[in-house]
Amino acid sequence: DKLKHLLELLPEHDLPEDLKSKHCKRCVVVGSGGILHGSELGHLLNQFDIVIRLNDAPVQGYTDHVGNKTTIRMTYPEGAPLSEHEYPPASLFVAVLFKSVDFNWLQAMVKNETL
Repeated sequence: DKLKHLLELLPEHDLPEDLKSKHCKRCVVVGSGGILHGSELGHLLNQFDIVIRLNDAPVQGYTDHVGNKTTIRMTYPEGAPLSEHEYPPASLFVAVLFKSVDFNWLQAMVKNETL
């Protein structure tokens, strides 16, 4: 019942047109473990068609190593980046919900309430 109620609160949206039209020939998933620090692979990562970033792995200040392209950001609510600069307007944010507290977080976000 809680999930059904929550889904009714959400506006219906499809994928952004620019994301729908992308052909994922070369995709890369960038995690938040820090293994890329010092790698200077940012220019290479930016060449992928789709760059999926996980959790709150920062981009700003590390672009030489991790690139600056973000197509999709996937995270649990508690792993969402706190800086608005980590949410590029042309990227898609995907909240991965699986705990009851995650659904409470989403409801609070949709209703603009404090949690």
